[in-house]
Amino acid sequence: MNADKRREIFRRLREANPHPTTELEYTTPFELLVAVVLSAQSTDKGVNRATRALFPVANTPAAIHALGEAGLADYIKTIGLYKSKARHLIAATRMLLDLHGGEVPADRAALEALPGVGRKTANVILNTAFGQATMAVDTHIFRVANRTGLARGKTVLEVEKKLVKTTPAEFLVDAHHWLILHGRYVCQARKPGCGICIIADLCEYKLKTTSTVPGAARKNSAVEASNV
Repeated sequence: MNADKRREIFRRLREANPHPTTELEYTTPFELLVAVVLSAQSTDKGVNRATRALFPVANTPAAIHALGEAGLADYIKTIGLYKSKARHLIAATRMLLDLHGGEVPADRAALEALPGVGRKTANVILNTAFGQATMAVDTHIFRVANRTGLARGKTVLEVEKKLVKTTPAEFLVDAHHWLILHGRYVCQARKPGCGICIIADLCEYKLKTTSTVPGAARKNSAVEASNV
């Protein structure tokens, strides 16, 4: 994909949604960390339902750690893999208290050293909580990047590195949000909504459809997400 086409894709996504953000609900970097860990193989809506009950009771490393695994599990048991997530979070809060004064570090190596935190989670925290120009490649971004031609690759890391390298600097901080939302609401896995896509004419996907995504009602992913 040439640079002009790439820039126009992100320009349109920005025009539709100038201030994209995660759909996970949080108010502090630590709350975001908890929510992202819980979101693995779970929906953002499901995580938000659980954290709406959890955070008013415990939303700091000390408070979460004081709950213990069993106490935390009671709040997140509606989420998949909740037992292992509770175990990881209790261990992570201990490390935050012992090594970082109870603060979430704005450092990749320190984040990835925390139990339950991999590269993608670290990228989300660095980008969303600290404004760093990282690319958290999930299944949505992996699909969109390969389909559109923005960054084709066989692995998540390959796609991440290509996107970071080729995305124009002015768009890089917000790019992963735009791409996630586009994949979630328009460029879906089974039924891509090419008929309502604002970048369809720039996309290099050869199997475009004319169908719309159920419930999309002619709204592109960014506009839809901005109204959530």
